[in-house]
Amino acid sequence: MAKNRLQEKYRNEVAPALMEEFSYESVMQVPRITKVVINIGVGEALDNAKALDGAVEDVRRIAGQQPVITKARKSVAAFKLREGRAIGVKVDLRGERMWSLLDRLLNVALPRTRDFSGVSPDSFDGRGNYTLGMREQLLFPEIEYDKIDKVRGMEITIVTTAETDEEGRRLLHLLGMPFRQR
Repeated sequence: MAKNRLQEKYRNEVAPALMEEFSYESVMQVPRITKVVINIGVGEALDNAKALDGAVEDVRRIAGQQPVITKARKSVAAFKLREGRAIGVKVDLRGERMWSLLDRLLNVALPRTRDFSGVSPDSFDGRGNYTLGMREQLLFPEIEYDKIDKVRGMEITIVTTAETDEEGRRLLHLLGMPFRQR
């Protein structure tokens, strides 16, 4: 199986640098990325059931695997939402597909963003996981402009084994995440 260049960079450069910087005693303490989750909330699926099909197809093309349709957990009268209704699409990526997606995200999709000045360094959850909101799926090269029905935003969550936000931020920075300067 062909190794991804980002995975090679992690093994050869990032892990040793983190080991030295945070003075870990074991290689197993070095933070690593465990999975990447892509999520699209499709609010209009309540009125138009076909809207979900477009989102499923977009996520399938970007991720390279079939996504799962997410359903509402609770009923919310204000949003005319009933428990069990399909309201979104998500996919968890691990291993080779995860590294491949991260590589495309860092080197193709983010640089394509209009007026791009970096991503927020503050979007960590307190446990070293990073969530990035994207305004349109067109930033990924797999999506053809003529074939989409609607421009959709998405959330990409990078789940790490880092204990703190600082360790997670450093891990992503060393991998090439273009954080905005403070």
